Amino acid sequence: MQIACLDLEGVLVPEIWINVAERTGIKELRATTRDIPDYDVLMRQRLRILDAHGLKLADIQHVIAGMGPMPGAHEFLNQLREKFQVIILSDTFYDFAAPLMKQLGHPTLLCHRLKIDDDGRVADYHLRMPDQKCEAVKALHHLKFKVIAAGDSYNDTTMLSEADKGILFRPPQNVIDEFPQFPVTTTYDELYGAFLAASEKI
Repeated sequence: MQIACLDLEGVLVPEIWINVAERTGIKELRATTRDIPDYDVLMRQRLRILDAHGLKLADIQHVIAGMGPMPGAHEFLNQLREKFQVIILSDTFYDFAAPLMKQLGHPTLLCHRLKIDDDGRVADYHLRMPDQKCEAVKALHHLKFKVIAAGDSYNDTTMLSEADKGILFRPPQNVIDEFPQFPVTTTYDELYGAFLAASEKI
């Protein structure tokens, strides 16, 4: 059996933090793992910005409530499920992702958790484990599964490298330049085709 592992933001749904930045007018929140490869550095920066502007979890959840999957994402996911077991591996947080998962038909999601204080402030974050995307693929390999993975950012590249086949989906040019070993896709039809092609080679 082959398993498809997908990143969430940038692959199936828009970048949550970019949407928060646009809704709040706080440009500094636009930074993602496309810009800052070190996830801890990125999250510490985000927490400082939230505190500086007095934004709480409810403010972020309000933005997320108005979001939805990217056009064609739900259909792509359903198509992929016909051929593969599908797992979403994301560096987002369960506190953010629930409304989006509902719109995608509740696929299996492995991600992280936030620490929220009594005032609703995002006080800290807790990784499920370091480099959890890569570690999840390693665990699936240990269970004798073949894995094809797709993502778009720096924090996906260890997952793509660990997988039997890795695919980039709409990545920024800097990621394309630094990781030329991964095929690049820009539409869901291309991505589905890349999964089928990879499936025949592993």
